[in-house]
Amino acid sequence: GLAVPALASEPRVVGWDDLAPEPVEYDNPFSELSPQQLRALRKILRFQQADDSGRSVITPEEAAALRAELEADGLDIDWLFEQRKIIMETRQRIATATNGELIGESLRIPGYLLPLEINDQKAVEFLLVPTVGACIHTPAPPANQMVHVRYPEGFAIAGLYTPIWVNGKLLAEDKSQTVRYADGEARVETSYTMTADTVEPY
Repeated sequence: GLAVPALASEPRVVGWDDLAPEPVEYDNPFSELSPQQLRALRKILRFQQADDSGRSVITPEEAAALRAELEADGLDIDWLFEQRKIIMETRQRIATATNGELIGESLRIPGYLLPLEINDQKAVEFLLVPTVGACIHTPAPPANQMVHVRYPEGFAIAGLYTPIWVNGKLLAEDKSQTVRYADGEARVETSYTMTADTVEPY
């Protein structure tokens, strides 16, 4: 028989783990602190942040006493607060970082559809999310665990709990959308975007 060449356009099947880049190791000095020390730090931080609003949980005297206690334990409080900022920025970077190897590739990704724009009962723009009800009943997944999809011909919405396959070329683009649902709305950040070639039931 004739050998049939593999179609170059066959999209590569990827999972959500593939969309997140390699995990980054970072130092977390807070992991060595006791629950009491963490509680004291939280109070001091809240006290410092409340300076402007004048609404503080503790008095300046209590804050000074907590500070003295932690310093007696050998902790450098201002350094720890600096580390907290660095860790928050690192976590934010990790949550939004894209996997460069997949950008511009034709991919096939499974997930659930969260409609953003509907035309004639069909979703022409939606978020592809990894879990049922993501963003609605639970906090939004990290930005690199969602794909903002445009699908001009539209996919008939059978319900939020229908798993689908989306095929198309993946691009990296930071976007922020408002997702509306029955009891409110949420701002959602995404790191990936795609104009789908096909959307089909899973």
